[in-house]
Amino acid sequence: MLELAVKVSMLGTVSNYRLSQTFTKVCLDHGAIINESLASATTTKHVCLCVQWGAKAFRNVRIMPPGSGIVHQVNLEYLARVVFAGEDGVLYPDSLVGADSHTTMVNGLGVVGWGVGGIEAEAVMLGQALSMVVPPVVGYKLHGALPSLATSTDLVLTVTKHLRSLGVVGKFVEFFGPGVAGLSIADRATISNMCPEYGATIGFFPVDHASLDYLRQTGRSEKMLNYVAAYLKAVKMYRDYNDPSQDPVYSQVVELDLATVVPSVSGPKRPHDRVPVSEMKDDFLSCLKNKVGFKGYGIPEDKLPTTVPLEYEEQQYSLRHGSVVIAAITSCTNTSNPSVMLGAGLLAKKAVEKGLTVAPYVKTSLSPGSGVVTYYLRESGTTPYLEQLGFHLVGYGCMTCIGNSGPLPPQVVEAIEQGDLVAVSMLSGNRNFEGRVHPSTRANYLASPLLVVAYALSGRADIDFQSQPLGKGKDGEPVYLRDIWPSREEIQEVEKKYVIPAMFKEVYTKVQHGNERWQSLEAPDSVLYPWDPASTYIQCPPFFTTTAASEKDVVNARVLLYLGDSVTTDHISPAGSISRVSPAARYLAQRGLTPREFNSYGARRGNDAVMARGTFANIRLVNKFLKKPGPRTLHLPSEEEMDIFDAGQRYKQEGVPLVVIAGKDYGSGSSRDWAAKGPYLLGVRAVLAESFERIHRSNLVGMGLLPLQFLPDQTPASLGLTGRELISIKLPANLRPRQLLPVTLDDGRSFEVVVRFDTEVELTYFHHGGILQYMVHRMATKA
Repeated sequence: MLELAVKVSMLGTVSNYRLSQTFTKVCLDHGAIINESLASATTTKHVCLCVQWGAKAFRNVRIMPPGSGIVHQVNLEYLARVVFAGEDGVLYPDSLVGADSHTTMVNGLGVVGWGVGGIEAEAVMLGQALSMVVPPVVGYKLHGALPSLATSTDLVLTVTKHLRSLGVVGKFVEFFGPGVAGLSIADRATISNMCPEYGATIGFFPVDHASLDYLRQTGRSEKMLNYVAAYLKAVKMYRDYNDPSQDPVYSQVVELDLATVVPSVSGPKRPHDRVPVSEMKDDFLSCLKNKVGFKGYGIPEDKLPTTVPLEYEEQQYSLRHGSVVIAAITSCTNTSNPSVMLGAGLLAKKAVEKGLTVAPYVKTSLSPGSGVVTYYLRESGTTPYLEQLGFHLVGYGCMTCIGNSGPLPPQVVEAIEQGDLVAVSMLSGNRNFEGRVHPSTRANYLASPLLVVAYALSGRADIDFQSQPLGKGKDGEPVYLRDIWPSREEIQEVEKKYVIPAMFKEVYTKVQHGNERWQSLEAPDSVLYPWDPASTYIQCPPFFTTTAASEKDVVNARVLLYLGDSVTTDHISPAGSISRVSPAARYLAQRGLTPREFNSYGARRGNDAVMARGTFANIRLVNKFLKKPGPRTLHLPSEEEMDIFDAGQRYKQEGVPLVVIAGKDYGSGSSRDWAAKGPYLLGVRAVLAESFERIHRSNLVGMGLLPLQFLPDQTPASLGLTGRELISIKLPANLRPRQLLPVTLDDGRSFEVVVRFDTEVELTYFHHGGILQYMVHRMATKA
C-alpha cells in the first residue's frame, strides 16, 4: 500500500475554521472554511468527518480540532520546537514548510520556515524534496528603540514599506543589530508574519536569550530549554544582538533606526502603502480626489461632500466618504502579540470610563489567534470594556482579514450604494487588497488593535487625532485620543502580571480534545474516502482525470484577461462572499440552495465547480478590455462581454487555448493554490507578466502552466500589445530553466520572454503536466 501523508491546517474556530487536507490516491486536494452560522449542521459534520477520516487513514497525522486557533499562532505558542530532539538522541534545528504564506511567523522565534504553494506542499508531504535557487540574504539592521507611542504594528508597517520598495522578492531577510535585543518575541513574530507583504521568502530572527524566555513563558519544559540553548551555542547559532562580532556577512545590508517609527496605518488598497497617523486625514482626502489607482478613487469635486442619512436601531445617523463601517481586531499578525492586544483592552477601558461609545452600525469584532488571548484579556479585566464597545469574541481565526466579516446591515449597504460612498474598514490584519475585506468597503486600512478601537470610536477615517476629539465624554467635554492612550509602561505592567506560563499550559493541554460535537463524530473506517455526490462542499476534483497539455506548443491562444500591476491572489482566487449574480451562485441555485445558503468561496474550496466559477471573480478586478472593474471580460473575436467563467467555457468549446497578460508583481498576496488551479480549469495555458510573486509562480508551475516573464526593458504597453492578438509560443524539445522563448503574434510581430522555470525539478513537473501528476506517476512506478 502506498504511504501517503495528510496535512490538516486549522485556522479558525467553532464558528469559522479552515481545514486543508492532502490525499493523492483518493484525489482529495482541497481546503475549506466552514461558517456554521450559514452552513448546515449536516455539511459541517460531513467536513469534520472527512478530516477525522484522514487521521485514521494515514500515519503520522495530528489534527488540531476546530476552535484551536490560527495555525501560525498555535505553531508559535505550542508546536515549534526550535531544536528537535530525535529518538536516537540526535539534535537538529527545527524547520517548517507550510502551505500558507504567513508560515514565516515562526521565523520570529528562530525557526527557519516559509510558505510554499499548497500544490508544492502536497508533493513534499508525499516525499518530494523542495528545490529552490539559493537566495541572496539581506541583512536588516535595527538600532535604537521604539518611541513610547509606537507599537509593533507601526514597526512592521514601516518595515513592509521599506523592504517592498527595496525589492526582496525571492530573497531571505535576516534581522540583526542592537535594536533587535529590545524587541519581544511577539514583536519579532509580527515582523516575520508580514514577510509575504514585503515579498521576501523569510524574515528571520536568530535565537537569543529572549527566545528562551518566550519558550519558558509559553510553558515549554526546562529540559527542552536546556538542550535548545546547549545545542545552538555549541553550533554557534545562538546570537547576542549587542555583539557586532557575531554579525554574519550579508549579500546586502539595510538599516532602520527604531526611533524614527511613528504611529501608522497602511492603505487604502495595499499593505505596503504606509501612512503616518498624523497625515491620515490629508492622505485620505487626497485619495478621494486622486485618479483611480492604488491611492485614488476619482471622486468628482461636487461629490466629495455627499452624505446619506441612515436610520439604524431607531436612531438617526449619516454616512459619508470616510465613514468607518467595519472595525475588526483580527488575524495572526497582531493577535499573537500581548502588548497590542492588552493595549487595545486598556484603551477600551479608558474610553468606556470616559463615556465614549461606538456607533451601533459599525461592525465590530474580536477574533484572536488562540485561546490564550481571551484568557489574558479576561484575567486583566479588559474584556468587559471591549465588549461594551462592540468587540465581542466571534471566534479564533482569520475572519475579517480573509473576508469573513459577515454581512453588513442592509441599511448600511443601501446607504453606501445610494451615495456611491468610499466606506472604510479598519482591521489589525495583514492584507487589505481591493475586494478582500468586504465588497462594500472600498477603502481598507491595516492598523494596530489600539488604532482599530480608536477609529471605531471616531467613526471616520478622515480625522486628525491631534486636533479633533474622538467624541464627547459623559461630562460633555471633548475626549481626545491622547486622553485614553495607555502608556507603554502601563501595558508592560499588565502583560507581566497576566501573560504567564500557566495560561498557555491550560489552553494547550486541551487543544487536541475539541468540543463534545467533535468528540462525538465517528469517521468512516476505510482506505478510500467515501465521496458524497450530493455534497456542494466537497467533491472529487478533476486534476487526476484530465490530461494537461503542458508539453504542447501554445498555438493561436486568445487573451482571457489583460491586467495591470499588483494583481493579487485575492483578485485571482475565489474569496469572500458569493455574489448572487455570479456563475457560482447560478450553479448553487440550480442545486436547490437559497442565497443565504451560498456561504463563501472559502467555505466551498472543496468544490472545484464552485471555485472554477469564482476564479477572477473579484469585484475590483481591472481588466483593460473593459471600462468598469469587475469579473467580466470580452470573448474574442465576437467582442461579446460576459462573465469570465462563461468566456472560458466558450473558448474551451471552440478549442481555443488561453493566456493571461499582466504587469508587475503578478500573484502577490496569499499563497492560494486555487489562484493556479482556477485558471487551469478555465483553460489558461500561460501567464505573461512583467514579474511574479514567488509562491504564485511556484503554484503555476505546479499546475503545469507556463509562467512567462517579459524582458526587463519590455512591458505589454511597450510591445504594443492590445490583448486582441492571437498568441503562439513554441516550446523547444530541450527546454531549459530561464530560457528565452519566442512569442509570435498573428500579425507577424514577435518578441522574447523568459520562461520562469527556475530549476530542473520544476521542468520535470511541467513535463508531467504538473507536480501532482508527477508524484502520482512516481509513486505508481515505485509500487
